[in-house]
Amino acid sequence: MADQVSKHQVVIVGGGPGGYAAALYGASAGLDIALIEKAKVGGTCLHVGCIPAKELLETASVFRHIRHAAEFGVTAGEPSLDWSVTMARKQRIIDQLAGGLGTLLKKRKVTVYQGTGRLAADHTVTVTGDDGTSTTLSGDHVILAAGSVPRTIPGFDIDGRLVVTSDELLSIDRLPASAIVIGGGAIGCEFASMMADLGTEVTILEAMPKILPGCDKDVADVVVRSFKKRGITIRTGVPVAGHSPDPSGATTTVSFGEGESLQVELVVVSVGRRPFPDLLGLDGSGVDVDQRGFVQVDELCRTTAGGIYALGDLIATPQLAHIAFVEGMTVIKDILGESPLPIDYEKIPWAIYCHPEVAFAGYSEEQAVAKGYDVVTSKHRHNGNGRAMIIGETEGLVKVIAEKRPDGTGGRILGVHMVGPWATEQLGQGYLAVNWEATADEVAHFIQPHPTISELFGESMLSLTGRSLH
Repeated sequence: MADQVSKHQVVIVGGGPGGYAAALYGASAGLDIALIEKAKVGGTCLHVGCIPAKELLETASVFRHIRHAAEFGVTAGEPSLDWSVTMARKQRIIDQLAGGLGTLLKKRKVTVYQGTGRLAADHTVTVTGDDGTSTTLSGDHVILAAGSVPRTIPGFDIDGRLVVTSDELLSIDRLPASAIVIGGGAIGCEFASMMADLGTEVTILEAMPKILPGCDKDVADVVVRSFKKRGITIRTGVPVAGHSPDPSGATTTVSFGEGESLQVELVVVSVGRRPFPDLLGLDGSGVDVDQRGFVQVDELCRTTAGGIYALGDLIATPQLAHIAFVEGMTVIKDILGESPLPIDYEKIPWAIYCHPEVAFAGYSEEQAVAKGYDVVTSKHRHNGNGRAMIIGETEGLVKVIAEKRPDGTGGRILGVHMVGPWATEQLGQGYLAVNWEATADEVAHFIQPHPTISELFGESMLSLTGRSLH
C-alpha cells in the first residue's frame, strides 16, 4: 500500500548525469524537484563508467611514465603495481564525488527518493523501496532518465569471473595476464589500452572493418599504430562464436573468425550499452518506445505523452555524460517556457581516453564528403612539435576539415580531430570553432602560446589560409 503522496513540480526518474543535471539546474531556477534513484545517485558515469575508467587509465599513465623514466635521466627501476591500492584510490575518488553530489542536491533542496520509480497515470510515479514500501509522487512534469546497461552477446554469459562487462571490469580484484576485449569502440579501446599498459597481453576482436568506427581514418590509424607498438593485437572483421572455459576455471578459450581460437584469463564484452526502460512501466503510458528500446522523443526531449520527457542513454542520442547534462538543462528550459535551442548532435565534443587520447568535434573527412561538401584538410603531426618532443609523446596529429573556397583555401570549419597527449583537454577551441561556424582565417588570427601542443591546432588553421609557418 502507498503510505505517502507527495506533490512536486518536476519528478525525475533516474539519478545519473541526465537526471541529476536536470535536478540541479531546475532547482537553481526555483523549481520544486523530486529525484528518484534505485541504486546510487551519480549513475553509471560516476560509479561504473567515466570516473572509475579514467582513474584506472591515469594509473596506467603513471605506470607507463615510470617505465620510461630512464629516457629523461631519472633512475626509477622497473615499476610494480599494487592493484589493491589502485582500487582503493579509485573508490575514494568515487566516494568523494558522490558525497559532494549528495550535498549539492541537499543544498539545492532537491528531494531524493531511494527506490525504483514506475510511471503511472496522470503524471504520477510510484516509488518502491528495497523494503517493499511505496510512495506515490505527482508532478506537473515527469523526466525519465533511467539510463542504460551493458549490452551482451550470445555465447558470452556474464559471470563476473571469466567474462565481464564494464560494470565488473572496473572492480576486478586482480589484473589478468591475458585478455580479449570484444569490441573496438571507444570503451573497448580504453580498456585495452589500460590493461596493456599495466602488463596484460591484450587482443581486441572487432566485427567491423576498423576499430574506433566514427573516428576520422587518419586519427584511428594513429591509435592502431600505437596499440600495435605496445603489443596489443587488433583483429577486425572477425565475429565471435562463443567461449569454452577450462576445467580448472582459470582460463577460457574464445572462438572467433574462421575457426580461430585463443585462450585467455579474461573476456571483456564491450559492445555498447542498451537503454534501460524495463522498470519504468511504459506500457499503456502513451510513451512510445522503438524496436531497439529507445524512448522516442522530439528535438527537445519531449516524449509522445504530454508533459513527460526522456533523456540521456534512454533516448537515441550519443551516450555521453556531457550530452545528458545538456539534455537535462534543455528540458528544464523547456519546462520554464524559455524556448531552448535544440542540441546539434552532429557538432558535439567527443573524448576517448585511451593512449594516445582522441578528441573531435564535427564531421570527419569521410562524413563531410558524404554530406556533399567540397572540402580541404590540413594535418600537423606531433613529431615536429617542441612540446611533444619534450614530454616524449610524438605520436599524434591534429586534422582540420574545412569547406573549400573557390581559391582552394579553407572556409567554414566543419571538423576538428585530434589524437595525442592531452587531446581531450585541448579540444575546446576546436569545438568552439566548429559550433560558431568560424572560418579558417578567423581562427588562424588568434595566437597559440609557445611551446605548447596546442600550436598544432593553430598551425593547421594557418595552413588552410594558403600560407603556413612551420
